[in-house]
Amino acid sequence: MLRVAGARLLDDRDRAGVRAALEADPVAACMVAARVEVAGLDPWRLGGELWSVGPRLDGLCFSGANLVPLRGERSALRSFADRARRHGRGCSSLVGRAELVLPLWDELAPAWAPAREVRPDQPLMVLAGPPTIAPDPLVRPVRPEEIDAYLPAAVAMFTEEVGVDPRAGDGGAGYRARVAELVSAGRAFARFEDGQVVFKAEIGALSSQVGQIQGVWVHPSKRGQGYGTVGTAAVADRLAALGRVSSLYVNGFNHVARSVYSRIGFTQVASFATVLF
Repeated sequence: MLRVAGARLLDDRDRAGVRAALEADPVAACMVAARVEVAGLDPWRLGGELWSVGPRLDGLCFSGANLVPLRGERSALRSFADRARRHGRGCSSLVGRAELVLPLWDELAPAWAPAREVRPDQPLMVLAGPPTIAPDPLVRPVRPEEIDAYLPAAVAMFTEEVGVDPRAGDGGAGYRARVAELVSAGRAFARFEDGQVVFKAEIGALSSQVGQIQGVWVHPSKRGQGYGTVGTAAVADRLAALGRVSSLYVNGFNHVARSVYSRIGFTQVASFATVLF
């Protein structure tokens, strides 16, 4: 049986090869590519490590706040699992292409189970160009002085989507800092009515090719009135103006959201999976 050497830690000497590997799968790799383009491969600046297997980076995996397998056959995933077990679980989720995440979780589950939740089917959707419907002209970037009005909506979205309160543990300081970073970068968007957020979304990752939309949320009193459709279209329109492809992933069971994104012009290109801890 062919044996594969263990996963190795990459550094800036590998940057050209990593960039080429990420550019070969720009939508699925957007979260990691956005980091690498800015920070390189130094773990401290990157906020995590990039691991590889094979002389041509046949296997590639990011390990940080999330564990993100990017490419590799089963033998490479086994090597990543071996390294992850040695390090111990420091990530809050395992996320990426379903055909990589689920086999990797099979390898890790004996040591890391139980997971809080496994979401095996999350369509990865893409819109290349402007939306097919008119965007909401009242959706705009959130201003830094509006963070106190924006934060409750962000907390509500996270709690509904992930199932835990992001303020747990440190009283919300860490989550507020992450939201403030998106606001200061001009990547948090909202529609305000009477000082209250009625729609929100963020560009969670922005690479040179792709912007990944996340955190789409509509105030409960406004649901079913089209705010989510035209609001998401407004964010996609911003990305199109920047020359980026819009992407997002959604739970397979969320038929309402999938219908909304299809009306905007998004089409499915792959499937993601997420293991939540």
